[in-house]
Amino acid sequence: MIDVLILDLGNVLAFHDNERLFEEMARAFGSSREAMRERLDGGLWDRVNRGLLPGDSLRRELIARLGHDLSAEDWFSLWNCHFTLYDEMIREVEQLVGRVRLVLLSNTHDQHIEFLRPKLPLLQRFDGLVLSYEVGHVKPERQIYERALELAAVEPARAAFFDDVPRYAEAATSLGLHGRVFTTVVAFREQLRALRPDLVAG
Repeated sequence: MIDVLILDLGNVLAFHDNERLFEEMARAFGSSREAMRERLDGGLWDRVNRGLLPGDSLRRELIARLGHDLSAEDWFSLWNCHFTLYDEMIREVEQLVGRVRLVLLSNTHDQHIEFLRPKLPLLQRFDGLVLSYEVGHVKPERQIYERALELAAVEPARAAFFDDVPRYAEAATSLGLHGRVFTTVVAFREQLRALRPDLVAG
């Protein structure tokens, strides 16, 4: 039996289409989609997720590197253009509020949370949020999982972690949590039923 459910954000509660993000960023900065992907994958993602480029500083760095100006308002819309709420999963988790402790664990940027928070009032009902840019660690580093367990005040064996990235789920399992790969709401329900049957109706 588990006492705590730890959930990822991206592709669990909100879809993120990175290909669309690369394409829109390339258009805005006069570059190619492949070049934007390489630039972000070449170290920027890590700095973003660790909170080393907070707020508007990523926009300013890209302007300095690429030479194309973009207003802060236009940047904010661009930087968050790839999100779509996963309504079915949101409804599923809403039914769990008050029945099991809920913690969010996400590699993310402060402007992504600023964008998503008003669209996802469910986040206010979580027992805690562990956000990479706040703690300075990223999945699959053990420290970020340990922070989630500390926040939930639970032993690893009493917590389940769901993430769409297999290596992040595997890292949780290596630390003693019940790591599970998230794919669909139907699969989530069945995995949760195996972990704690009373949380799943029907």
